[in-house]
Amino acid sequence: MADVKDDPAFLYFPTNYRWSMGLLICLSGAPWTGVEIDEVNRVGRALTDKVGDDDAWFEEWTRMGDKIEARGRAAERAGHKLTAAACFMRASRYYQTGERFIHPRSQRSHDVYAKSVKIFKEAAGIIRRPRIEPVEVPYGNTSLPALLVHPDAEAAGKRPAPAMVFFDGFDVTKELQYGYGVPDLAARGVGCLIVDGPGNGESVRFRNLPLIAETERYATPVYEYLAGRKEFDAKRIGVMALSLGGYYAPRAASLEQRFACCVAWGAQWDYHEIWERRLEQLDSGEVLSLSVPPEHLQWVLGVSDRASALKKLEGFRLDGIVQKMTCPFLLLHGAGDEQIPLALAEKLFAAVGSKQKTLKVFTREEGGFHHCQVDDATIGVHTMWDWIADVLKAGA
Repeated sequence: MADVKDDPAFLYFPTNYRWSMGLLICLSGAPWTGVEIDEVNRVGRALTDKVGDDDAWFEEWTRMGDKIEARGRAAERAGHKLTAAACFMRASRYYQTGERFIHPRSQRSHDVYAKSVKIFKEAAGIIRRPRIEPVEVPYGNTSLPALLVHPDAEAAGKRPAPAMVFFDGFDVTKELQYGYGVPDLAARGVGCLIVDGPGNGESVRFRNLPLIAETERYATPVYEYLAGRKEFDAKRIGVMALSLGGYYAPRAASLEQRFACCVAWGAQWDYHEIWERRLEQLDSGEVLSLSVPPEHLQWVLGVSDRASALKKLEGFRLDGIVQKMTCPFLLLHGAGDEQIPLALAEKLFAAVGSKQKTLKVFTREEGGFHHCQVDDATIGVHTMWDWIADVLKAGA
C-alpha cells in the first residue's frame, strides 16, 4: 500500500486501502443515486474501531440499508412513490457495498444481495428519467441479467439511438455501475445495457456462471440482443467495462468487430501475471492494495484452490488479441493506480490495433488518479460520455 500522507484523495480509513476504496465506491454514486454523505459517515464512524473486520463492515452497511429501506417503505405506504424510489436506490447501494467483502458467502449475505437487487428494480419501476428496464439477455441455455437504461428521448431524436454495452469488473455489479454516471450518458441520447456477465453480480451468486476468459462468448449474444431492439442502431453499439473490464471490453471489441467503439475504464494486460505476483507477495506477508479480499479470485472463477485459479487465468492475456481491434478505442487510467501500474496501460494502448485511439491519464493535480477514478468519478465519467457521444454521433 502506498504512503497516504500526501494523497489528496478522500481516504476515510488511511490504514486500509480496501476499506477506503469500498467507501469511495459507495460515495462516488452520490450524484446519480442520491447517496447521502451523512449516512455514509455514520457507517464510517461506527467502523472506526473495527477497521479490517469484514463482518462488522457487512453488518454496519446492512444496518444502514435496512434503515433507509424502511424509510422508503413508509413513504410508499403514504403514497410518496418518488421518495420511496430515492430511498430504495440508496439502500441498494449500501447493501451491495457491505456485501462485497464477505468470504465465504453465506445465506445471509445472499439474502441481503437478493434484497438489494429487488429494491433496485422497485426503484427502477418508479423512476421515469432515465427509464430503467430490467431485462434478461439470452446466453446459451440460460440468460444474463441486465439493466437497459433508455436514452433520453428528446436528446436521442427520432432515429434509432446509439448505445453502449457496459460489462462489470472483478467485483462490481450492474446496480453499482448504474451509479457511475449512467443517467448522464442517457441524457446525451445514448442508451446503456449494463450486464452482469459470468463471474459478476447475480450471474455468479445465483446462476452458477463463473468468470471466463472468452468474453466474446457472451459479448456477441449481448450485442445481438441490443441490435435486435428497434430503438437502437445496430451500427452504433459500443462496448465498455471497468477495472478487470479493461480485459473484457478490449477482447470483446477485438473479436466481435460489430462493436462500433470500445472504452476501457482502467487497463489490463496479463491478469495471470498480476495474480501470480500478488499471491507471491501475499505469501511473503506484504500488504497489497486490493479492491476485495484475495479469496474473491477463487470464488468468481468457480475453483477451490490457488493453483486452479492460476490455471484458469492463463487465458486472461490480451497480447495477440487487441492487435486485431479496428474500432475507435478510449483508455482511461489513473497515474496513481495502486492496483494496475500505468506502465501496463501504456503497453495495452501501444498494442491496440485501432487507428483511432486515445489514452487519457489522470494526474494527482487534476484528480481521478486512483484506480478507475474512484477518487473523482465525475471526471472519468464526463471524459468517457463526451467521447462516446462524439464517436457514436449521439442525437444525429
